[in-house]
Amino acid sequence: MSSRGARLALIPAIAVIAGCGDRAETSRAEAKRSASESAGRRAATAAPSFVGAELCGSCHTRELESWRGSHHALAMQAATERSVLGKFDGAKLTQGGVTTRFFSRDGRFFAHSDGPDGVLRDYEIAYTFGVEPLQQYLIAFPGGRLQALGVAWDSRSASEGGQRWFHLYPDEVIPHGDALHWTGPNQNWNFMCAECHSTNLQKNYVARESRYETRWSEINVACEACHGAGSAHVAWAREPASADASTSGSANRGLGVDLRSRGRWHFEEGAPIAKRTPPAVGDAQLDTCARCHSRRSLLREEPPRGQPLLDTHRPALLDERLYFADGQIREEVYEWGSFLQSRMYAAGVLCSDCHEPHSLALRADSDQTCLACHRTEAFAQPDHHHHEPSSPGASCVACHMSARSYMGVDARRDHSFRVPRPDLTEKIGVPNACADCHADRSAAWASAAVERWHGTARRASAHYGEILYAGRRSLPGASRALADLAEDRAMPAIVRASALRLMRPGSREADALRGSLRDPEAIVRLAALEAAESVEPALRISLARALLGDPVRAVRIEAARSLALIPAALWEPGDAAKLEGPRAEYRAAQAANAERPEAHLNLASLALASRDFDAARSELERALELGPWFVPAYVNLADVYRALGREAEAESVLRGGLARVGESAELRHALGLALVRARRSDEARAELARASELAPEISRYAYAYGVALHSAGAAQRARAVLEEAQRRHPGDPDLLAALATMSRDAGDLEAALAYAVALTELLPDDLGAQRLLAELRSRADSGSAE
Repeated sequence: MSSRGARLALIPAIAVIAGCGDRAETSRAEAKRSASESAGRRAATAAPSFVGAELCGSCHTRELESWRGSHHALAMQAATERSVLGKFDGAKLTQGGVTTRFFSRDGRFFAHSDGPDGVLRDYEIAYTFGVEPLQQYLIAFPGGRLQALGVAWDSRSASEGGQRWFHLYPDEVIPHGDALHWTGPNQNWNFMCAECHSTNLQKNYVARESRYETRWSEINVACEACHGAGSAHVAWAREPASADASTSGSANRGLGVDLRSRGRWHFEEGAPIAKRTPPAVGDAQLDTCARCHSRRSLLREEPPRGQPLLDTHRPALLDERLYFADGQIREEVYEWGSFLQSRMYAAGVLCSDCHEPHSLALRADSDQTCLACHRTEAFAQPDHHHHEPSSPGASCVACHMSARSYMGVDARRDHSFRVPRPDLTEKIGVPNACADCHADRSAAWASAAVERWHGTARRASAHYGEILYAGRRSLPGASRALADLAEDRAMPAIVRASALRLMRPGSREADALRGSLRDPEAIVRLAALEAAESVEPALRISLARALLGDPVRAVRIEAARSLALIPAALWEPGDAAKLEGPRAEYRAAQAANAERPEAHLNLASLALASRDFDAARSELERALELGPWFVPAYVNLADVYRALGREAEAESVLRGGLARVGESAELRHALGLALVRARRSDEARAELARASELAPEISRYAYAYGVALHSAGAAQRARAVLEEAQRRHPGDPDLLAALATMSRDAGDLEAALAYAVALTELLPDDLGAQRLLAELRSRADSGSAE
């Protein structure tokens, strides 16, 4: 819940918050497409009602008892002497100059801490949140809000370093008014947490009054949170022969979600790894788990009824902020995005193959879970793991499921089940499991050990991480390699989708986009639409139009958003009618997140596309009411005033943002450009310089500053700024083009040619780059002839 990464998340334009090679992947994907269509038909029938875990347990006694005491059962509880684990005995914790004191009175529990205005007050604990390895505490505020305190209880044993209060952000000072302050929107239970900690949650945000009327059927994650509303199943159980098939469905026993694990795992003769027979078809179980075990944003509020994940949520891809280039977890992303990369998923492994779904415990202790499908004599042997038996290095999970800690004490294992590749650490700087135990050794040392054991084949084997790394840094040849990766259906769908996001426009890339729009995986189709924003409008229209009728909601609404951002004059007859339904779904998705400024930014973008400046301004002003810390709203509101020719008001908005937010590279950059337009060059250069200094990782800031210097006659300084930026961003085409032309103008043809060659290697289809290179070669030839 307490994710710093949620601070600037876009909804749903960019996903936010807060989880074997040859198998017939297409059959599973086609089954998913079919499931999405059948889910839509089921949604048209009368919705069953929720009956509660106790009624479920009247027949399913063993499952209910297994569930009691699980993390799902204890996900959220009323604060009582039984549920509260922390010591509310007058203990104090000071962080950032604020001392929080914990005490109890008359069987009630309190925290004395700073409120939304910075004033210290007593706040009563309303609910506990989680149990292990930490417990958070929720406090009720006016307007139906519940907020999660920024200080948590470490519930681990004292020998593990637990039984203490600790701050979730020990290295940061988070003042009141900050979005991440415990009273702020990024610690709001109703939006950030409730969906995954309660059953049949109805958030019920009343936008016109900025308050919540949140309701739930059960306070925790109970039976129907996963299986769907149970009334039809109860009817089926009581009268199975006469139950109405249209509402209860005898095939699924009246359940809206069929989570059964069909098939069995068995070892074929001589095979070291078990095989499921028959193969897994569809992803109903994984989609159900992924509703909470993924980093995603909400598209619509409704209980589970067997839909694909992308019908109700928009999941994050392998974004650089969230994942390392090879797909290993960086931020807290839960399990779904990792698992989709794995050979386990490709082989048909389901969540319930390893985890008992009611107790949530592993099916067996640690490595024994792995050895249920991997023969002991083949894998639990020194000639496989090359470590002493029973040592940490001999552990399956130590090598193949590295862990990272989040929220201070919560270690989460990477579910991509990857083979350790210390050679990739050398090449692209990603972590490797060897370093978890051998922190005092280099990646080169670990690579040499792997080479002694396995030869050079592993090092020579290409990994998609190298392509994604090149794409993130816009290295020469990366875009075409990304296009090839996107079309390789032997690769995981989430990897192919992530490759599409990183591509640059070009003929090869356009071919990849066209093919990806017909991909059986919805996540690939969705990413193809996002990638199409970089191509010319006519192609974008043809790409988006084809998916307005897609069976998966996330894809439909992305197609609608993409098409709506193109002037209607370019549409074909009939496009408006096709767009109407998906655009309404897009607006509904924003309404589902109406308490967040990001949703209003998205609606403002739609309004701007149709040049409805009044509506855009209204949405952006609402965004700033909800999130005065939300920088993109200031920038876009200034752009609205700029489009209206009201430059003074644009400048005022940006300066107001700086006064409210403090130093912001984005605001400084936008203000610099506004001052350029106002012909206040000296002031503009100062702002652009500051933006470049604050965010050296963003190449366009350095580019704008360099161009401003050059325009002011400081050509030598301009080249120095751009050269420094180009060393940080070797594949940025704007930097290369600027350096090529500036070097040419300075008479340095050798440098100009080098930059132009790099530019054409990066953008082989770009006619402008080719013309520049031809011009420079002609000049060089003329100089040689003379």
